[in-house]
Amino acid sequence: MDASQLRVALFTGNYNYVRDGANQALNRLVGYLLRQGAAVRIYSPMVDEPAFPATGDLVDIPSLPVPGRTEYRFPLMIPPRVKRDISRFAPNIIHVASPEILGHRAVALALRRKLPVVASVHTRFETYFRYYGLAFLEPLVEAMLRRFYRRCDAIFAPSESMAQLLRNQRMSYDVGIWSRGIDRTIFKPERRCDDWRRSLGILPDDVVIGFVGRLVMEKGLDIFADTIDQLDRRQVRHKVLVVGHGPAREWFEKRLPGAIFAGFQAGEDLGRAVASMDMLFNPSVTETFGNVTLEAMAAGLPVVAARATGSESLIDDGRTGRLITPGRTKAFADALQAFCEDPDMRRTIGEAGLKASARYGWDEVNQELVDAYVRILRQHNAGIRVTRQSPVP
Repeated sequence: MDASQLRVALFTGNYNYVRDGANQALNRLVGYLLRQGAAVRIYSPMVDEPAFPATGDLVDIPSLPVPGRTEYRFPLMIPPRVKRDISRFAPNIIHVASPEILGHRAVALALRRKLPVVASVHTRFETYFRYYGLAFLEPLVEAMLRRFYRRCDAIFAPSESMAQLLRNQRMSYDVGIWSRGIDRTIFKPERRCDDWRRSLGILPDDVVIGFVGRLVMEKGLDIFADTIDQLDRRQVRHKVLVVGHGPAREWFEKRLPGAIFAGFQAGEDLGRAVASMDMLFNPSVTETFGNVTLEAMAAGLPVVAARATGSESLIDDGRTGRLITPGRTKAFADALQAFCEDPDMRRTIGEAGLKASARYGWDEVNQELVDAYVRILRQHNAGIRVTRQSPVP
């Protein structure tokens, strides 16, 4: 069996109606599968004005806006018309990308039809609740996730640190890696633009601390702001550049009145924005990979990040960036201050990060997942299911 024999049904709660690292990775995967001759069908909620065009054939799933986060949709079910579409498509493997109702229904459908099913893990859902005063729900959510993932034949994490966490949480006995790649035509040091910096009021000798991502509390916006407060109290010269948009923008703007908000950027504009920073500060602990960390490294920037899944696999602390215990604002401020005040250190760490990012290519990482699809199909056809007592062949 090879990639051309794959018939993949992909189920996800967000494929292209909001742009984030997870759904962009899914679109790149589908594009790669199609180029290899595989057949792919995507089942996801659709909107009238998606964030970007979908790659592949997309089938609409009924959905409702998420309360309080209306930019996201909550898929409801797999209706009869979609079940008929799935039967006509006749997949030989099912891939679920989000553990909500649609994902649960897709896993149940796969089990009924005796099809192998895999899941990709894109975010640490169990950690979200701590940002909304509901941290006591984390054990319950983790148990629910464990039940979901253990019904799959295998699950895939985007980094080794995340894969190890999933093993420690006993989410599955078959945990693989589906990493993330970097588009080197977009993210590279040469994208730095002094004219663009000047258009934002940034002087040539200003040192810019950057934030890139959706402006939501679970990205660690409170820790970011508290850390910047410390730099201000120390009178460390810097400017803050925020790239992104989201429901917490108004809160963030009030919290950091001196910051420059460049709004949402994509494609070459995003590459220019990242390269025009002098360092990236990523305090989030919710990512499973840390796309923005890798993009900054590819642009030659030093990165200060929380020691958490994703960034922990990308950054070699002290050589390609700094890893700080989550929530330690003083330690974050110490690391940022060192980069602000030492241009030679910024350059040395940035160059090391650029070199380390070179091993991440989209075709290579997607081929690893294709190889895993083929392995799982072979195991399924042979009646093999990985358990604690049954090592992966």
